[in-house]
Amino acid sequence: MKLLENKTAVIYGGGGSIGGAMGRAFAAEGARVFLAGRTPEKLDAVAAAIRSEGGLAETAIVDALDESAVNGWVDSVATQTGSIDISVNVISQDALFVPMLDMPVAAFGQAMEKVARSFLLTTRAAARHMVKQGSGVILQFGGSDPTNSTPNLGTVQAGCDLVEGMRRQWACELGPSSVRVVSMRTGGIPEGLPDVPDMAPFKQQMIDATLLKRAATLEDVGRVAVFLVSDHARTITSTQVNISCGALVD
Repeated sequence: MKLLENKTAVIYGGGGSIGGAMGRAFAAEGARVFLAGRTPEKLDAVAAAIRSEGGLAETAIVDALDESAVNGWVDSVATQTGSIDISVNVISQDALFVPMLDMPVAAFGQAMEKVARSFLLTTRAAARHMVKQGSGVILQFGGSDPTNSTPNLGTVQAGCDLVEGMRRQWACELGPSSVRVVSMRTGGIPEGLPDVPDMAPFKQQMIDATLLKRAATLEDVGRVAVFLVSDHARTITSTQVNISCGALVD
């Protein structure tokens, strides 16, 4: 039996490199995958790849900042499949790499509001169903580094820390209902960045920063994600799982 047989997974940002990697990996292990995003072409490409391998995938245009849209979509998926077993939010942040001293207040507030709102809405929509069924996994991607001393990360580090704070709160509130909340923490996935000359030095920096002298791949992301949302990881909640190849040392 496959690890995610008869499971239903919803993925926000399902047309992106990370969301697509998770979607393909979930489907390969038997999950029925529902991909949400705002770009039909990207969603359709991931769904087509999943179907070409015999997997089950459906797509929907959903704004993760729209409460009624998120609730309506998740409720419709639950009605169609009977459960919401896995919920993943990997929509992109509004990244502003600006020193905090120079950060425009309005821009910072807007970026933090997007992070907080999207993670609150998507997690809550899935959690309502998971609490009723007494099971489920909320998986987040990005994590944060409490030892970070890198300047000029602007809204990126602050956004990741905000998500981690919400993850801890969700985990303690949902735990009694056997719902797990976990994060994946990386030092960056070079393969997921645009393949343009300007990005080459940045990608190499990610690799050089690791202890293993290689960075995690999209396939690595998918494989670890499958494990984390499967019953094999049923004892893991309220924590970050480090797949940074040693770039981020605990």
